[in-house]
Amino acid sequence: MAIETLVGTTLAGYTVRGKVGEGGTSTVFRAEHPQHGTGALKVLREKLQHDKTAVQRFLREAQFGARVEHPNIVRTLDYGQSDSDRYFLAIEWAGGEILDKYADRSGPLPSAEVASILSQICSAVQATHDVGIVHRDLKPENVMYDPATKHVKLLDFGIAADTDAAPDQRLTRAGFFVGTLMYVAPEALSGELVGPAADQYSLATIAYFLLSGCLPYTGKSPRELFSQLLTQPPVALNKAKPGLVFPVALEAVIMKALSKVPAERYASVKAFSDAFTEACSAAAMPSGGSAAVSGEAEKDKGGLFGKVKGLFGRG
Repeated sequence: MAIETLVGTTLAGYTVRGKVGEGGTSTVFRAEHPQHGTGALKVLREKLQHDKTAVQRFLREAQFGARVEHPNIVRTLDYGQSDSDRYFLAIEWAGGEILDKYADRSGPLPSAEVASILSQICSAVQATHDVGIVHRDLKPENVMYDPATKHVKLLDFGIAADTDAAPDQRLTRAGFFVGTLMYVAPEALSGELVGPAADQYSLATIAYFLLSGCLPYTGKSPRELFSQLLTQPPVALNKAKPGLVFPVALEAVIMKALSKVPAERYASVKAFSDAFTEACSAAAMPSGGSAAVSGEAEKDKGGLFGKVKGLFGRG
């Protein structure tokens, strides 16, 4: 049965209501289950049903998702092979919208909101690290965010890795990096199995993007970006976007987590999250302003700015 014809049918007890999206290996549907209610049903593409590596990777994603339970990680409901021989993964339906879309529409975001978002993602990622899983594909596109509740859900363990995996258990060939180039840690470019510090680097890139609307590297093509990641330092946060000025302490936290050498980053994702939250809190203005102000406002040293500086804050 073709993927398009699944709508309106029942697969593994899930009634398929409509297609939500699709990627290179699978298609995602909104589905209903008598016990689980509304869920997202991920179905492996038909052409990959007999591809051993593709099936292993798909099932590994399901197993990793089931291995860790956390309020900021989408819950795995069920997975396996249906009666019609379809490999499927059912996860809870996460409300809100993709963080990338929200940031594009509303960013740059206030530092207090970024601190709330980042602390939730970091808490989820730390939980995966605690059970030996490295996500390897942390980016705003893999985070659901509900602006109304300020709640975050981490998605997609499709290329996650077990830190204890033996070389012969790896599904990625040595010399081929996995992840998204704009958010991937420099050490991942060698294709070697990375550790938790690589996730921390990606999280710092997310924070940098949410705060500034920019990325720490400016390459316009994959080749240029690849070269910059290997040979150049990231653009300092205070040079990311004209007119935005951040406290030195907040910039220092971001740049430390973006260090090219993993050992020079924070000892853990939690340590990075705590440092980021502390820097945001210390920089918060009594009037309710944010950690960043416009460049023009920063130049104004007169009493007028002192009285109305809260108006120049970003949250």
